[in-house]
Amino acid sequence: MYASNQLMYPPQVTPVLRDSRGPEWRRLVDKVTELPEDHPENLAFTLTMIRLNGCMECETDSYRAMRGCDSCALQTLRRFKGQDKDLTVRYKQALKDVVAYFGAECAGERRKAA
Repeated sequence: MYASNQLMYPPQVTPVLRDSRGPEWRRLVDKVTELPEDHPENLAFTLTMIRLNGCMECETDSYRAMRGCDSCALQTLRRFKGQDKDLTVRYKQALKDVVAYFGAECAGERRKAA
């Protein structure tokens, strides 16, 4: 039986990840959870998780996909060998990438959020 899953990391999984790491991670999850899904910082978090989870290589008939996105993301975070700081660095790089992709409109939103 297939679990509920998406083609890529879905933002509705984010709150489930809150307690999977330390305090720095919890702060980041709390921050992005409060934002709309189309906010640049939320998009950056989603991009971070897509990269970390390997969503681009996931196949719908793979074991990972059959378990569901929430289980995959939790397992990935638990197996991540780095510190929360390393995850934050990845998030900041993803935010730069999102801002670069969407341009000035996105940068304006980012300034409002800061």
